[in-house]
Amino acid sequence: MNTSNKDIESVIRFISEGERFTLLSHISPDGDTLGSALALRLLLKRLGKTVEAVCANPVPKIYSFMPGADEVILPEDAKGYERVISVDCADTPRFGRAISLFSQAERTAAIDHHITNPHYAETNLVVADASATAEIMHALYLRMGVEIDRDAATCLYTGLVTDTGNLSYSNTTANTLRIIADFVEKKLVDVSELNRLIYRNVPYAKTRVQGFVVSNIQLECDGMFAYATLTQAQMKSYGATNEDCEGIIDCVRDIDSVRIAAFVRESADGSYKVSLRSKGVGDVGRIAALHGGGGHEKAAGYTAHEPLSTVIASISAQAKEELARVLEHREN
Repeated sequence: MNTSNKDIESVIRFISEGERFTLLSHISPDGDTLGSALALRLLLKRLGKTVEAVCANPVPKIYSFMPGADEVILPEDAKGYERVISVDCADTPRFGRAISLFSQAERTAAIDHHITNPHYAETNLVVADASATAEIMHALYLRMGVEIDRDAATCLYTGLVTDTGNLSYSNTTANTLRIIADFVEKKLVDVSELNRLIYRNVPYAKTRVQGFVVSNIQLECDGMFAYATLTQAQMKSYGATNEDCEGIIDCVRDIDSVRIAAFVRESADGSYKVSLRSKGVGDVGRIAALHGGGGHEKAAGYTAHEPLSTVIASISAQAKEELARVLEHREN
């Protein structure tokens, strides 16, 4: 991980010079944004700082085991301290309705690993080659000389494994493995138990709704592009919630012929959350950027406000263009 000394020192100064902090996680929170924010919360508390962790959506049940998860609050319950640090947020729309806490802050910082991050904060620590924001947070602990205890290790481990597909994605680095090996060697984490909580503790409603979506996957472009959709009505018919939809995009991507996958889920307000993945070829970050979204080459997303048919047509056309671009480049 190539961490700029200048950038990490600027974040350390940002922390050292402040006393009260609001930490922001992104909407539809995953294991990395929550694990990294909760690890940072623990670090700040160890330094004697006043800190609150905020997210526009409640913590999913799957991540409720993390120390401090029960103290993550909604924006309307936040005090909104003078210093705000966003964690794993590629851009400001990812704050959701917590954006007012960021815009009203006296000082702002961002800690992130998304290559599309435009450095929107006053102080930015963006490390695009980090496997997860949790990897950056681990480096911050080391640079600040704060010991990583079992609680912090649990949060960091969760961020690392969830953003690397349980250490199976191409963004898994040697440093990722070294960090986890160190946690195991020091008996800071119980890998078997944490993996059971994260990956082997699936609600019945999630299994049912995933089965419905997977059975309706559509293939195009000789099977190289696949997409699946889910409306609010369909979700409710299975008694499922938004958090039950996490991981469905991986089922679409994992089809053997698929190179670009999309999962389009309707939100309560009628907009559509579009999740994109690529496998082997294709830059889905490029596609997401066309719609004001962001992410990585192999994992990205955005929010669409057009009718579902328009959203699907747009994704299909752009995925085919991306595949054609990559395949033409290979031939040349």
